[in-house]
Amino acid sequence: MRRRSKEPRLPKAETRILEQYWKLGAASVREVLESLPEDERVAYTTVQTLVYRLEEKGALRKVKKIGNAQLFQPALDQSQYRSRLIRDLLDLFGGSPRLLVSNLLENGALSLRDLRALQSAARSDKSGRSREGKRA
Repeated sequence: MRRRSKEPRLPKAETRILEQYWKLGAASVREVLESLPEDERVAYTTVQTLVYRLEEKGALRKVKKIGNAQLFQPALDQSQYRSRLIRDLLDLFGGSPRLLVSNLLENGALSLRDLRALQSAARSDKSGRSREGKRA
């Protein structure tokens, strides 16, 4: 049986709100609402509900109250959250990065040009690391 992660799985709408908090830091519901692009704006109460759900799940925490406004800030680290999402995605492909990349190529989400650029970046990163290791 698979171990459950401590971090919650978040629906797209909740993730979008959390992304705004990662950009803004501590912010009120109103500030988050106003930071959304015009075409993504929803009712204040919708954002408020999403914020409270994120707080219940441990993704946000209250940090301060100013008048009637509560300020929240992210309780989850963005890079750790993204890493977990990538691990979950790889799990859908049996843990195989090759199957994942093959699927991305097949459906056009990744081009051969993109793949070559990634390979080149990986090679230069690898050679940079090996040179650093030899110096130490």
